[in-house]
Amino acid sequence: MIHLTERTRILVAILPVDFRRQINGLITLCKHHYLKDPRCGTYYVFINRSKTMIRVLHHDGSGYWLATKRLSRGKYEFWPSSKEPMTELSAEKLMKILKQ
Repeated sequence: MIHLTERTRILVAILPVDFRRQINGLITLCKHHYLKDPRCGTYYVFINRSKTMIRVLHHDGSGYWLATKRLSRGKYEFWPSSKEPMTELSAEKLMKILKQ
């Protein structure tokens, strides 16, 4: 379970990501493509191309967590849009996405 509060910083990648990437691949993507520090305590959220899986990357101070949720049926209907490659999302909105 992911513990989120209203003060939790959550950044969502707008475009789908190749989920063959594991922790190291997503860390590299955050650092070099999005120019973000994956060790800053922010939750980074990614979706796959078919919109059936979500991954959440987080560094808790001692190591990285990678959570994955795959839908048994259907697709994630709501996904944020932005002109920027990443956008901030509230914990409340992320929880709504994860409960689909």
